[in-house]
Amino acid sequence: MRPGLRSFLGTVCGMALFLTAALAMGDESTQTIASRNLASFDDPATAGDWIVQGSKFATQGFPQMQLVRAWPEALYGRNKTSKTLFSLGVHAKFDRKSYNFIEIIPAAKDSSGKLQPRGVPIPGRVKAIDMWVWGSNYNYTLDVHLRDYRGIDHVLHMGSLLFAGWKDLSTTISGAIPQARQYIPRYAGLEMTKLVVWTAPDEKVDDFYFFIDEINVITDLFETRFDGEDLADPDSLNTLWQQGSK
Repeated sequence: MRPGLRSFLGTVCGMALFLTAALAMGDESTQTIASRNLASFDDPATAGDWIVQGSKFATQGFPQMQLVRAWPEALYGRNKTSKTLFSLGVHAKFDRKSYNFIEIIPAAKDSSGKLQPRGVPIPGRVKAIDMWVWGSNYNYTLDVHLRDYRGIDHVLHMGSLLFAGWKDLSTTISGAIPQARQYIPRYAGLEMTKLVVWTAPDEKVDDFYFFIDEINVITDLFETRFDGEDLADPDSLNTLWQQGSK
């Protein structure tokens, strides 16, 4: 084969492979970027549906959690008398220093009215997550746990709580965390399963507070449309199947 023809065929084959990969992974590099709120804590009827629990050295009766009329002034200003905004407050105590932790878990009430853990679905393919946190200058850190469609939890480090007052903490989502499948339906969104505050082993832990507000994500909402996409939706497919000819 002539060198020029071999080079041409190699280029054509390379382009074909590139296009095939692009079609297969097209939804992994989409363009409709938007901000979405996962939790704002401003509706007392639902914002309190969270579970808080501490590790084994937690003082009896702690940690405690409740909604508090406090918020980041950077977002809403200072006039507290004219606003009915809330944040999620946690009061914690431990009996000894260690790698103690506090888990803040989203929940929903079951048929008996008891709170049960539930993941918070994240719309689209999430790029970043951020939240406002009030710290009191303790050497603690905050993690967020995201669960993928395979049931695997991924731990993302939001940052240190070694600061005073409100601060916006954020982290990006690694491309190694799957948010799509090879097969239809391709979209496979993440869920936020919990927030975890860790204490440094040499830090004071006998009495402290922290507050969380406005958990948001930056996410890609674009989905490639295709002929017959109603058959990719499990609910639509089930309805069509039930209505089909036996």
